Amino acid sequence: MTSPHTSKPGTERAPSDSEIDIFGITHPGKVRPVNQDHFIISSLQKEMRVHGTSLPPNSLPTESRRLAMFGMVADGVGGGLKGEEASRLAVASIVQYVAHTMRAYYTHDASDHTEFIQQLEEAAYTCHAKVRERSEGDPAYKGMATTLTMWIGAWPSSYLLQVGDSRCYVFRRGKLTQITRDQTMAQELVDQGVLNRTDAFNSRWAHVLSSSIGGQQTAPVVTRLPLAWDTVGLLCSDGLTKHVSDDQLRDRLSSLTSAKQVCEDLLQDALDGGGTDNITVMVARMVRNDAEEAS
Repeated sequence: MTSPHTSKPGTERAPSDSEIDIFGITHPGKVRPVNQDHFIISSLQKEMRVHGTSLPPNSLPTESRRLAMFGMVADGVGGGLKGEEASRLAVASIVQYVAHTMRAYYTHDASDHTEFIQQLEEAAYTCHAKVRERSEGDPAYKGMATTLTMWIGAWPSSYLLQVGDSRCYVFRRGKLTQITRDQTMAQELVDQGVLNRTDAFNSRWAHVLSSSIGGQQTAPVVTRLPLAWDTVGLLCSDGLTKHVSDDQLRDRLSSLTSAKQVCEDLLQDALDGGGTDNITVMVARMVRNDAEEAS
Protein backbone atom coordinates (compact mmCIF):
# COMPACT_ATOMS: atom_id res chain seq x y z
CA MET A 1 0.00 0.00 0.00
CA THR A 2 1.27 3.47 0.76
CA SER A 3 4.01 4.98 2.83
CA PRO A 4 4.70 8.58 3.80
CA HIS A 5 8.37 7.73 4.31
CA THR A 6 9.44 6.70 0.80
CA SER A 7 12.68 8.47 -0.13
CA LYS A 8 12.65 8.16 -3.91
CA PRO A 9 9.11 7.40 -5.12
CA GLY A 10 8.75 6.03 -8.61
CA THR A 11 12.41 5.08 -9.11
CA GLU A 12 11.79 1.33 -8.85
CA ARG A 13 9.80 -0.97 -11.08
CA ALA A 14 6.17 -1.71 -10.42
CA PRO A 15 5.34 -5.10 -8.87
CA SER A 16 3.87 -7.82 -11.02
CA ASP A 17 0.52 -9.38 -10.11
CA SER A 18 2.32 -12.37 -8.59
CA GLU A 19 4.26 -10.05 -6.27
CA ILE A 20 1.14 -8.57 -4.67
CA ASP A 21 0.01 -10.40 -1.53
CA ILE A 22 -3.43 -9.13 -0.51
CA PHE A 23 -6.29 -10.59 1.53
CA GLY A 24 -9.48 -9.43 3.21
CA ILE A 25 -11.87 -10.94 5.73
CA THR A 26 -15.09 -9.86 7.46
CA HIS A 27 -16.97 -11.26 10.45
CA PRO A 28 -20.18 -10.23 12.28
CA GLY A 29 -18.47 -10.45 15.67
CA LYS A 30 -19.97 -11.96 18.80
CA VAL A 31 -22.83 -9.54 19.45
CA ARG A 32 -24.32 -8.10 16.25
CA PRO A 33 -26.93 -10.28 14.48
CA VAL A 34 -26.18 -8.67 11.09
CA ASN A 35 -22.82 -7.91 9.49
CA GLN A 36 -23.10 -4.30 8.27
CA ASP A 37 -19.52 -4.28 6.95
CA HIS A 38 -18.63 -4.82 3.30
CA PHE A 39 -15.26 -4.87 1.56
CA ILE A 40 -13.83 -5.43 -1.88
CA ILE A 41 -10.39 -6.14 -3.32
CA SER A 42 -10.09 -5.62 -7.05
CA SER A 43 -7.68 -4.95 -9.87
CA LEU A 44 -8.48 -2.89 -12.93
CA GLN A 45 -7.01 -4.40 -16.08
CA LYS A 46 -6.23 -3.07 -19.51
CA GLU A 47 -6.58 -5.97 -21.91
CA MET A 48 -6.91 -6.79 -25.57
CA ARG A 49 -9.90 -8.91 -26.56
CA VAL A 50 -9.66 -10.62 -29.94
CA HIS A 51 -13.08 -11.25 -31.46
CA GLY A 52 -11.87 -12.77 -34.69
CA THR A 53 -8.57 -13.45 -36.47
CA SER A 54 -6.97 -15.66 -39.12
CA LEU A 55 -3.75 -15.85 -37.11
CA PRO A 56 -2.76 -19.17 -35.52
CA PRO A 57 -3.55 -19.83 -31.84
CA ASN A 58 -1.12 -18.38 -29.29
CA SER A 59 0.37 -15.93 -31.83
CA LEU A 60 -1.16 -12.90 -30.11
CA PRO A 61 -0.49 -11.65 -26.57
CA THR A 62 -3.32 -12.48 -24.18
CA GLU A 63 -1.95 -11.22 -20.88
CA SER A 64 -3.72 -8.12 -19.58
CA ARG A 65 -1.88 -5.23 -17.94
CA ARG A 66 -2.86 -4.05 -14.47
CA LEU A 67 -3.79 -0.38 -14.42
CA ALA A 68 -4.54 -0.19 -10.73
CA MET A 69 -5.27 -2.18 -7.60
CA PHE A 70 -7.80 -1.04 -5.08
CA GLY A 71 -9.30 -2.10 -1.79
CA MET A 72 -12.27 -0.68 0.06
CA VAL A 73 -13.89 -1.07 3.49
CA ALA A 74 -17.37 0.26 4.33
CA ASP A 75 -18.91 0.02 7.80
CA GLY A 76 -22.67 0.62 7.72
CA VAL A 77 -24.50 2.53 10.44
CA GLY A 78 -28.18 2.87 11.16
CA GLY A 79 -28.88 -0.53 12.65
CA GLY A 80 -29.49 -3.95 11.13
CA LEU A 81 -30.27 -4.16 7.45
CA LYS A 82 -30.18 -0.37 7.04
CA GLY A 83 -26.45 -0.27 7.74
CA GLU A 84 -25.83 -3.34 5.62
CA GLU A 85 -27.67 -1.81 2.68
CA ALA A 86 -25.80 1.50 3.05
CA SER A 87 -22.36 -0.14 2.98
CA ARG A 88 -23.33 -2.49 0.13
CA LEU A 89 -24.70 0.37 -1.96
CA ALA A 90 -21.64 2.52 -1.27
CA VAL A 91 -19.16 -0.16 -2.31
CA ALA A 92 -21.09 -0.99 -5.49
CA SER A 93 -21.45 2.68 -6.42
CA ILE A 94 -17.79 3.54 -5.87
CA VAL A 95 -16.56 0.50 -7.81
CA GLN A 96 -18.49 1.59 -10.90
CA TYR A 97 -17.26 5.17 -10.65
CA VAL A 98 -13.62 4.22 -10.03
CA ALA A 99 -13.49 1.77 -12.94
CA HIS A 100 -14.53 4.55 -15.31
CA THR A 101 -12.32 7.18 -13.68
CA MET A 102 -9.18 5.02 -13.68
CA ARG A 103 -9.52 4.28 -17.39
CA ALA A 104 -9.90 8.00 -18.06
CA TYR A 105 -6.90 8.66 -15.80
CA TYR A 106 -4.67 6.51 -17.99
CA THR A 107 -6.26 7.51 -21.30
CA HIS A 108 -5.57 11.19 -20.74
CA ASP A 109 -2.84 12.45 -18.37
CA ALA A 110 -1.81 10.08 -15.58
CA SER A 111 0.46 12.79 -14.15
CA ASP A 112 -2.48 15.13 -13.46
CA HIS A 113 -2.92 14.17 -9.83
CA THR A 114 -5.05 17.20 -8.97
CA GLU A 115 -7.75 16.25 -11.47
CA PHE A 116 -7.78 12.62 -10.33
CA ILE A 117 -8.07 13.67 -6.68
CA GLN A 118 -11.02 15.86 -7.61
CA GLN A 119 -12.61 12.94 -9.44
CA LEU A 120 -12.27 10.73 -6.36
CA GLU A 121 -13.88 13.41 -4.23
CA GLU A 122 -16.69 13.59 -6.79
CA ALA A 123 -17.05 9.81 -6.57
CA ALA A 124 -17.63 10.11 -2.82
CA TYR A 125 -20.22 12.88 -3.28
CA THR A 126 -22.00 10.86 -5.99
CA CYS A 127 -22.05 7.82 -3.72
CA HIS A 128 -23.33 9.97 -0.84
CA ALA A 129 -26.20 11.21 -3.02
CA LYS A 130 -27.18 7.65 -3.99
CA VAL A 131 -27.31 6.49 -0.38
CA ARG A 132 -29.30 9.58 0.62
CA GLU A 133 -31.73 8.96 -2.23
CA ARG A 134 -32.24 5.36 -1.09
CA SER A 135 -32.73 6.46 2.50
CA GLU A 136 -35.19 9.23 1.69
CA GLY A 137 -37.13 7.12 -0.81
CA ASP A 138 -37.96 4.25 1.54
CA PRO A 139 -38.98 4.71 5.20
CA ALA A 140 -37.50 1.31 6.03
CA TYR A 141 -34.03 2.66 5.23
CA LYS A 142 -34.36 6.13 6.76
CA GLY A 143 -31.22 7.16 8.63
CA MET A 144 -28.86 4.68 7.02
CA ALA A 145 -25.25 5.71 6.37
CA THR A 146 -21.79 4.20 6.09
CA THR A 147 -18.10 4.86 6.42
CA LEU A 148 -15.90 4.48 3.35
CA THR A 149 -12.14 3.99 3.28
CA MET A 150 -10.62 3.19 -0.10
CA TRP A 151 -7.02 2.76 -1.22
CA ILE A 152 -6.02 2.82 -4.90
CA GLY A 153 -2.53 1.84 -6.03
CA ALA A 154 -1.58 3.06 -9.51
CA TRP A 155 2.21 2.82 -9.61
CA PRO A 156 4.14 4.87 -8.61
CA SER A 157 1.40 6.71 -6.70
CA SER A 158 -1.45 5.71 -4.46
CA TYR A 159 -4.58 7.51 -3.37
CA LEU A 160 -6.56 7.21 -0.16
CA LEU A 161 -10.22 8.24 0.05
CA GLN A 162 -11.56 8.64 3.58
CA VAL A 163 -15.07 9.24 4.92
CA GLY A 164 -15.90 8.20 8.50
CA ASP A 165 -13.83 6.27 11.01
CA SER A 166 -12.72 3.10 9.28
CA ARG A 167 -8.93 3.30 9.10
CA CYS A 168 -5.86 2.89 6.95
CA TYR A 169 -2.48 2.13 8.52
CA VAL A 170 0.92 1.51 6.98
CA PHE A 171 3.71 -0.51 8.56
CA ARG A 172 7.26 0.04 7.34
CA ARG A 173 10.65 -0.57 8.90
CA GLY A 174 9.12 -1.42 12.27
CA LYS A 175 6.94 1.70 12.45
CA LEU A 176 3.14 1.70 12.34
CA THR A 177 1.48 4.91 11.10
CA GLN A 178 -2.23 5.70 11.01
CA ILE A 179 -2.75 7.50 7.71
CA THR A 180 -6.44 8.32 8.03
CA ARG A 181 -8.00 10.74 10.49
CA ASP A 182 -11.15 9.51 12.25
CA GLN A 183 -14.12 11.66 11.26
CA THR A 184 -15.87 11.42 14.63
CA MET A 185 -17.20 13.94 17.12
CA ALA A 186 -14.57 12.74 19.59
CA GLN A 187 -11.75 13.56 17.18
CA GLU A 188 -13.31 16.96 16.52
CA LEU A 189 -13.26 17.66 20.27
CA VAL A 190 -9.62 16.57 20.46
CA ASP A 191 -8.71 18.84 17.55
CA GLN A 192 -10.47 21.75 19.28
CA GLY A 193 -8.61 21.07 22.54
CA VAL A 194 -11.82 20.31 24.44
CA LEU A 195 -10.81 16.72 25.31
CA ASN A 196 -7.56 14.80 25.39
CA ARG A 197 -7.28 11.63 23.31
CA THR A 198 -7.83 9.26 26.25
CA ASP A 199 -10.95 11.01 27.49
CA ALA A 200 -12.28 11.36 23.95
CA PHE A 201 -11.79 7.67 23.18
CA ASN A 202 -13.74 6.74 26.33
CA SER A 203 -16.50 9.27 25.76
CA ARG A 204 -19.92 8.75 24.17
CA TRP A 205 -18.65 10.72 21.16
CA ALA A 206 -16.00 8.15 20.27
CA HIS A 207 -18.08 6.44 17.57
CA VAL A 208 -20.45 9.26 16.61
CA LEU A 209 -19.53 10.14 13.04
CA SER A 210 -19.04 13.78 12.06
CA SER A 211 -18.91 12.75 8.39
CA SER A 212 -20.32 9.74 6.57
CA ILE A 213 -21.69 8.53 3.27
CA GLY A 214 -25.45 9.05 3.45
CA GLY A 215 -25.45 10.95 6.75
CA GLN A 216 -26.24 14.57 7.49
CA GLN A 217 -22.77 15.65 6.39
CA THR A 218 -20.05 14.19 4.21
CA ALA A 219 -16.52 15.56 3.95
CA PRO A 220 -14.39 13.22 1.81
CA VAL A 221 -10.64 13.54 2.17
CA VAL A 222 -8.33 12.31 -0.61
CA THR A 223 -4.62 11.95 0.04
CA ARG A 224 -1.95 11.13 -2.54
CA LEU A 225 1.05 9.14 -1.32
CA PRO A 226 3.98 7.40 -3.02
CA LEU A 227 4.00 3.64 -3.33
CA ALA A 228 6.95 1.75 -1.89
CA TRP A 229 8.23 -1.78 -1.59
CA ASP A 230 8.73 -3.27 1.92
CA THR A 231 5.52 -1.60 3.12
CA VAL A 232 2.48 -3.35 4.59
CA GLY A 233 -0.92 -1.66 4.35
CA LEU A 234 -3.94 -2.30 6.56
CA LEU A 235 -7.55 -1.22 6.04
CA CYS A 236 -10.06 -2.01 8.78
CA SER A 237 -13.41 -1.13 10.29
CA ASP A 238 -13.58 0.06 13.89
CA GLY A 239 -14.67 -3.41 14.96
CA LEU A 240 -10.97 -4.23 14.89
CA THR A 241 -9.56 -1.12 16.54
CA LYS A 242 -12.13 -1.18 19.37
CA HIS A 243 -10.41 -4.30 20.69
CA VAL A 244 -6.92 -4.36 19.18
CA SER A 245 -4.45 -1.64 20.14
CA ASP A 246 -1.92 -0.02 17.84
CA ASP A 247 0.82 -1.91 19.71
CA GLN A 248 -0.92 -5.21 18.97
CA LEU A 249 -1.35 -4.21 15.32
CA ARG A 250 2.35 -3.41 15.05
CA ASP A 251 3.35 -6.72 16.66
CA ARG A 252 1.13 -8.73 14.31
CA LEU A 253 2.31 -6.91 11.20
CA SER A 254 5.96 -7.23 12.19
CA SER A 255 5.65 -11.03 12.31
CA LEU A 256 3.35 -11.68 9.35
CA THR A 257 4.08 -14.52 6.96
CA SER A 258 1.21 -13.75 4.57
CA ALA A 259 -1.65 -11.29 4.21
CA LYS A 260 -4.14 -14.12 4.83
CA GLN A 261 -2.39 -15.25 8.00
CA VAL A 262 -2.23 -11.80 9.58
CA CYS A 263 -5.85 -10.99 8.68
CA GLU A 264 -7.01 -14.18 10.38
CA ASP A 265 -4.82 -13.51 13.43
CA LEU A 266 -6.09 -9.95 13.80
CA LEU A 267 -9.70 -11.09 13.43
CA GLN A 268 -9.15 -13.61 16.21
CA ASP A 269 -7.54 -10.91 18.38
CA ALA A 270 -10.66 -8.74 17.96
CA LEU A 271 -12.95 -11.67 18.80
CA ASP A 272 -10.84 -12.56 21.84
CA GLY A 273 -11.02 -8.93 22.93
CA GLY A 274 -14.83 -9.00 22.97
CA GLY A 275 -15.99 -8.90 19.35
CA THR A 276 -18.66 -6.31 20.16
CA ASP A 277 -18.92 -5.03 16.59
CA ASN A 278 -18.62 -6.26 13.01
CA ILE A 279 -14.97 -6.76 12.09
CA THR A 280 -13.34 -6.26 8.70
CA VAL A 281 -9.61 -6.50 8.03
CA MET A 282 -7.67 -6.11 4.78
CA VAL A 283 -3.89 -6.40 4.45
CA ALA A 284 -1.67 -5.88 1.41
CA ARG A 285 2.05 -5.99 0.75
CA MET A 286 4.43 -6.31 -2.19
CA VAL A 287 6.78 -9.29 -2.08
CA ARG A 288 9.82 -8.94 -4.33
CA ASN A 289 10.54 -11.92 -6.59
CA ASP A 290 14.14 -12.26 -7.81
CA ALA A 291 12.99 -13.96 -11.00
CA GLU A 292 10.73 -11.01 -11.81
CA GLU A 293 13.62 -8.65 -11.07
CA ALA A 294 15.87 -10.38 -13.58
CA SER A 295 13.27 -10.55 -16.37
